[in-house]
Amino acid sequence: MAAVTLKDVAERAGVSIKTVSNVVRDAPRVSPATRERVMRAVHELGYRPNPSARRLRTGRSGLIALAVPELTTPYFADLAHHVRTEATALGLTVLIEETLGDPAEELRLATGVGASLLDGVILSPLHVTTAELAPVADEFPLVLLGERSFDDEHVVADHVLIDNVAAAREATAHLAGLGRTRIAAVGVDHKASATSRQRLEGFQQALHAAGLPFDPRLAPRVKEFDRRNGLLAMRALLGLPQGARPDAVFCFSDMLAVGAQRALHEAGLGVPGDIALAGIDGSQEALYSTPSLTTVVPDLAGIASLAVKCLAARIRSDSPLPFEVHVAPHWLQARESTRGGTAPLAP
Repeated sequence: MAAVTLKDVAERAGVSIKTVSNVVRDAPRVSPATRERVMRAVHELGYRPNPSARRLRTGRSGLIALAVPELTTPYFADLAHHVRTEATALGLTVLIEETLGDPAEELRLATGVGASLLDGVILSPLHVTTAELAPVADEFPLVLLGERSFDDEHVVADHVLIDNVAAAREATAHLAGLGRTRIAAVGVDHKASATSRQRLEGFQQALHAAGLPFDPRLAPRVKEFDRRNGLLAMRALLGLPQGARPDAVFCFSDMLAVGAQRALHEAGLGVPGDIALAGIDGSQEALYSTPSLTTVVPDLAGIASLAVKCLAARIRSDSPLPFEVHVAPHWLQARESTRGGTAPLAP
């Protein structure tokens, strides 16, 4: 059986081929009634877009990839949603890949999985080096997300990030402003990732500004930024001698904070009465936890918009564009885990 074409769909829906193309690409300026009629014809005929044919017509497939360390992490799941939304508005389709932090996989994906079809890649790397990425970005449209680990100001690819040092500093300053004097940091990882280093730097800056000492015993190491490691780190902190235990904890991710909160509950300790708690990520889990979690909220929609638009501009440009670093905003959302009380959630 011959493949269904745009012409077949157009004839079934009673519209032009261009209108069908606009609907399939989710382009604007198509009325809801027309869009519904075309999509009904698409489903009835079983039409599937042909990326190879599109590439022959335009030199581009309209396919991009988003590669993240873990899809099970709420932060990356939310990010993927926003990237897909932004890409759809620009007529792009997103292939989502999981690297699990493997540097070889990160590099493979940065070069374009099935590069004959992909137009570009948005990558959130953990361990691939900038020296390895530099030649890739020169040859293939690439946008990096997350922390820069560069030792100098040389920019090897487009980069979208938040100011992690400032974010950690603000969260820690909030805890110090509550009168807490033994503030712990949960998130110093064994791999010395850029995320961990930068958030530790902001944490230490805030302690210094508040006139508080940094106690290495209050910075237990973790293997991953997940709930289990938050639980284990908090248990370790509670195992310190009575006078050495923290009265506040800044966790380098919301998932670490959720695990720490569980350990405090098991120990019969109140939050924030006994220990105030803050995280970073702005996850839905932080909002719905009990008590609700104070967290630094990155502008995920803004990050996705910057990344997709940056990649689209590079894909569509006929000449090389200079690499740029874009810093997205963030803000501190103080909730029950630091300010106390019970506030009903807005419906």
